This record gives sequence, structure tokens and C-alpha cells, in this order.
Amino acid sequence: MKYIVTGKQMQAADKHTIEQMGVPSMVLMERAALGVVDVIENKNLDLSNTLVVCGPGNNGGDGYAIARLLHLKGHKVTLWFVGEEAKRSTENLAQKKIAESYKVPEDYDQKTKEYTLVIDAVFGTGLKRNVEGAYKKVIDKINQMTGYKVSVDLPSGLNDETGDAMGCAVNADLTIALGYAKLGHVLISGNPYVGKLKVVDIGICDSSLVEEKDLVYTYDFEDFLTRYPKRISNSHKGTYGKVLLIVGSKGMAGAAQLCARAAYMVGAGLVRIYTHEENREILQKTLPEAMVSTYTKYDEEELNELVNWASVIGIGCGLGMSDVARNITKQVLKKANVPCVADADALNIVAGDLQILEELKTPFVFTPHMKEMARLLQCEIEELQINKIEKLKEFCNTYPITCVLKDARTLVGCKNQDYYLNLTGNSAMAKGGSGDVLTGIIVGILAQTGYGYESACLGVYLHGMSGDCAAKEKGDYSVLASDLVDYVGEVLKQI
Repeated sequence: MKYIVTGKQMQAADKHTIEQMGVPSMVLMERAALGVVDVIENKNLDLSNTLVVCGPGNNGGDGYAIARLLHLKGHKVTLWFVGEEAKRSTENLAQKKIAESYKVPEDYDQKTKEYTLVIDAVFGTGLKRNVEGAYKKVIDKINQMTGYKVSVDLPSGLNDETGDAMGCAVNADLTIALGYAKLGHVLISGNPYVGKLKVVDIGICDSSLVEEKDLVYTYDFEDFLTRYPKRISNSHKGTYGKVLLIVGSKGMAGAAQLCARAAYMVGAGLVRIYTHEENREILQKTLPEAMVSTYTKYDEEELNELVNWASVIGIGCGLGMSDVARNITKQVLKKANVPCVADADALNIVAGDLQILEELKTPFVFTPHMKEMARLLQCEIEELQINKIEKLKEFCNTYPITCVLKDARTLVGCKNQDYYLNLTGNSAMAKGGSGDVLTGIIVGILAQTGYGYESACLGVYLHGMSGDCAAKEKGDYSVLASDLVDYVGEVLKQI
């Protein structure tokens, strides 16, 4: 598990390490510089003519230390200080004096544009206002320079929380994050500026974040493998859950098939589909493993029997917005006593009557995309895009729900839990049916674990990994939702 922090959280971790752990600030700075130099050398970048651009803060102090280390290794290095002398931090001034003692060359005029490597150490995570005036000219000049560009900790001008350029930002080929990745690194808006991302350890341990609340974290593949529910030798189909999927209105058999097949592929033991009668024949032909029950009208007694049979319920994929769909959804939300996953039309029905959320008797997982989430929050989608994490926290703290906010970078939130940010997946997955597959994956995992939040995180990661495998084989254009289901097995084979 890897934390992804804001600049504010990083500053608090720095402070804790310095004041509580007794590690001097200059030691952290030296470790940062050593880490950056190690990455640069291991990548075999051309160091024949390197420029290091330093601002007046501690990010600039890192830059001075990096320049000195490269200089001592025999590389041609030039320092360029930008900013006001009076605004230098204590550590920055100390590193400047050390660099001068070692006679690292400086060039304050900076007329040339020809460098093999440009290291950006102008601003770190402390920047809170738009870049203007002389600093904007500096960043523009860096972007115009030839040579490979490396940003130290964060591309100068990038917002550490949103990934948005604050007026302008350095377009880095490589960003070397210090201690932890920042939200601005991994959110999609930051991608054009960050380039490749490498995180280096500078001696700040996770315990430094112990007092922080609502931290954001992500999985790597080892985290996923160790958390995924294991198969038991002495087991049977009932061991792995009884899944009821209330999916697929008239003519929407595809949504039902994708969702049910995904639930089976991730390991669910039994899957029963409750769908419109028109879908029976095609589902029995294309997914004979599933049990199929059907309706033509709302039947409360039959629905109660199915709900009582299930150990986990998924509802909403292709369900429609008919009166029958509304009655079914409301009954499930009010009567279900087992974990449930709600998606698509079920969420739109809930958005029209939010009071239902006050009557929930069982843990729910909601899987809205951005537009559906805006309806649930009763806000404009633009407002949600600007404050996505805060809006998700607001929703999760109000209702007893695990919420999977689907986007290019999907977030999973739940009250009293840290927030999972998914880094798997790609644009090839932007196809109809992809959300149906995700719902089936989460329901199938939930049938085996019983824990909504953990199942949601595992499901989102697996869904994205399947998309990455599919895109690798088929390219970014030709992946279908059904391919995502197929590649689930390829990922899980590694367990």
C-alpha cells in the first residue's frame, strides 16, 4: 500500500520527521539529492551538459545539492538561481554556500538554450498561487530549452492537489517525487506535465502520517495479490457466495450477461440473474452457468424470495427507469439484509428520492460515474470535477455507503476509511459495458469476502488491470467490455 499525499500532508510529515524523529532537515535534503542523482544515473541520461534551475525555497536547496553531487562526479553542471536573494530559505542558503565552496559553476544571465539535461528545482509543493511575471518567463524558457527535462518533486507551477497548471507549469519528461507521490502527480490533469514518475525514499516513514485523516493511498500488484480472497481446498459452490443480480431490462440482455459473467470469473460460486422475460433465452444460451429468473411485472413476493436466497445482491446494470424498475430498486434498498452493490439506473432512481438512503439496513456499495455522482450530490458536474475528493468525503460521511466514484482515476471512499485511488486502467476501457463488468467484478469479490470497502478497492484494481492486459494485446481502440471479462482470468492466474 502506497500513500499519495497533498503538499500540506507532506510538509506535516517532514515536520514530524525533523522534530519528533530527530532527523535534521539538511539530512533529508541530502538524501533527496542522492536519490535524484541515483535515478538520473540509472536511467543513463545524457549528463554531458546539465543545467539545474533553483528557486529560493527548499526545492531550490535540493537543486543546489543535486548540482554539487553531479559536479563532484565529474559531470558538466551549471546552476541558475531564479528568485530574490532575500527570500532564500535557511537550507537553501546553506546549500548555496556549500555549492560555492565546491566551485559549482553558476550562470545568472542564462542566455543559452542548448543543454542535454535540464533539472527543474524552482518550486516544490508550497506553491499556492498562479505563476506570473518573472517566474512565468523562467518556466516558459525551461519549456523552450532543448534537452531532457527532470522535475524535482513536482513540475514547477503544478498544483500538488489537483494536477492543474497554476498559470503555467514545466513540461517534464521525468518527475522524481520525494518521499511520496503527490495527488497532482497521478490525477489525469497532471499527466501532461509530470511525464514518467519515479518516487524515491528520503527517510520519511509512514508513521509520520499517523495523525493525518482521510489519507489517499493506492495498491501495487503485490498488495492486490496478498489481499485477494484465496480458494480453499475443502470447499463447494456455496463457499463462494450466492449472487443475485437484478439487471437487464427489456432488450438489455448484454448488460446482464457481462455483469453475471464477470461475477463468475472473479470466483463467485452461484449466480442468479433476475431480469426481464425477454432476456431469458439469450442469457441461457450465452451463460448457461447462471440461473435465470424473470419478470414481466413487479412481483413483490417473488422478489422477496430471491432477496432472501442471496448472500450478496447487485442491482442496476441496464435495469431501466420504468415503474417496475423503480419498485424493484426501492424494495431492494429497503428490504435487503445482505451486502449490496448498486450501479447505473439504480443510482438514478435513488437520486430522485434520497430519503431512501436513510432507510438502508445493510452495507451498500455505490458505483456512480461522475454524472451519476453529481445527481446524487445534487450539484453541477463542474463543481464535482473541481472538488472531487472533498465531495466524495462529504457523501461518504453522510451515508453508510462505500462509494466507487468512477473516472479516469477512480476513487473509493467509505466513512472511517482512508481513500483508495486507482492507478490501473486506460482509455481503451472507455466503451459501453465496462461499468457492467466492474459491477459484476465487485459483486463477485464481495460474495467471497463480505466486506464492501475492501471488495470495491480490489474490484476497481482488477478491472483496471484487466483493461491494461487487454490493451496490451489488442491496442487502445479495439478492446470490448467482454474482453475485460476474459482478461480477468489472465490477471487472477498469477495468484
